[in-house]
Amino acid sequence: MMENYRIDKDFLGEKEIEVNAYYGIQTLRAKENFDITRTSISLFPNFIKSLAKVKKACALTNYELGDLTDQQKDAIVQACNEIIDGKFHDQFIVDPIQGGAGTSTNMNVNEVITNRALEILGYPRSAYDIIHPNNHVNMSQSTNDVYPTAIKLTLHELIYKLKDSLRYLRDAFDEKAIEFKDVLKMGRTQLQDAVPMTLGQEFKTFSVMIDEDIFRLREAQALLKEVNLGATAIGTGINTKPEYQRKVIKHLREVTGVDYQSAGDLIEATQDTGSFVHISGVLKRVAIKVSKVCNDLRLLSSGPRAGLNEINLPKVQPGSSIMPGKVNPVIPEVVNQVAFEVIGADATISIACESGQLQLNVFEPLVAYKLFTSINMMRRSFYTLAKKCVKGITANEEVCMEYILNSVTLVTCLNPILGYEKSSAIAKEALATNKRVYDIILEQQLFTKEQLDELLHPRNMVSNFKG
Repeated sequence: MMENYRIDKDFLGEKEIEVNAYYGIQTLRAKENFDITRTSISLFPNFIKSLAKVKKACALTNYELGDLTDQQKDAIVQACNEIIDGKFHDQFIVDPIQGGAGTSTNMNVNEVITNRALEILGYPRSAYDIIHPNNHVNMSQSTNDVYPTAIKLTLHELIYKLKDSLRYLRDAFDEKAIEFKDVLKMGRTQLQDAVPMTLGQEFKTFSVMIDEDIFRLREAQALLKEVNLGATAIGTGINTKPEYQRKVIKHLREVTGVDYQSAGDLIEATQDTGSFVHISGVLKRVAIKVSKVCNDLRLLSSGPRAGLNEINLPKVQPGSSIMPGKVNPVIPEVVNQVAFEVIGADATISIACESGQLQLNVFEPLVAYKLFTSINMMRRSFYTLAKKCVKGITANEEVCMEYILNSVTLVTCLNPILGYEKSSAIAKEALATNKRVYDIILEQQLFTKEQLDELLHPRNMVSNFKG
């Protein structure tokens, strides 16, 4: 049995590690201690890659300062590059929700990089006298600057992907806005008839709402470019050389291709989670607005015989185990539920960030988990909404027109001519007698048929729409 294991040591004692594992004793302890989500940080490959990018930048800096040999630097950098390329991600086994402010994650990364670097140099795993997880891979670093920096790198990249999904959804609504530009329908406020509009205008509104949030995400993304790498434990830069902090930011820019900047006050930046609170708030904003759009899609397609039935959503699956022929708006429904998750995550993130104490917020693992999960769910749900719902929506033009012709609010356009009191009397009579506004006006000889047709033509009550 011992042939299948190696012995790893830390100051608490020894443990048997699978001989082929790249992680070490601190990773295994964390695996045993934190069985919370039943997942691992490998669930977020972008995060693993970001951690490796940070470690690579640090190794290059330490080498430049003369603290790593050529051999050590080359092996560590190669190991980091392999992880950035997607290799060895199955070796990142710690639970994303953990005590210790992310130390378990940082040590998981340190140990995997170390043991892969040792392998590259021809040494056995755990030959830590050659390359050590703390002394070499974690040199000039602390979890407290590595971990939040990697979170920001990950969020910066994930937001690009989220914006792509929103653009795809926006474009799908834009296509429908053009397709429906001549479909006249009744606009509604407070679920009551208001005034006519086009279905194209309604769908264009959805597009504009989404486009606004793409811009809000771009603004929030800029906050992520300020990092505290080089701050080490609490922001004083303890255990680093004076020039380390400036150089490590330079190397981080080179490794990532992104213009990351050092925080102006590293002590403040190490404890401040304001950027995470802000990002979460913008995610909540996006989720709420897209969820509202889904509410509208469900309402507009309700029925089909006993609802509004102004649009048809694509039929993607049977809707009932007991009612034959029933089809439900399952795609908007699932996006609604994603929005609820994001809104709940925002509350969790708010509490976690508020609960930080003194020079560090120990709850950043939960913050990262919720942010990463929210973005990934949102991105997938937006593509699903566009592909499986929006692109296949059709209009029930006759139903839309019938609602207009039967609505008493058509009299609104006569306010400037007849006055509010007279128009209200016509509307009241229409409701009492179940007659159309059109017929009442002709009976009262307020206008000729030709004049009335011109005044009440729905197109004259809809503002110019460019589609």
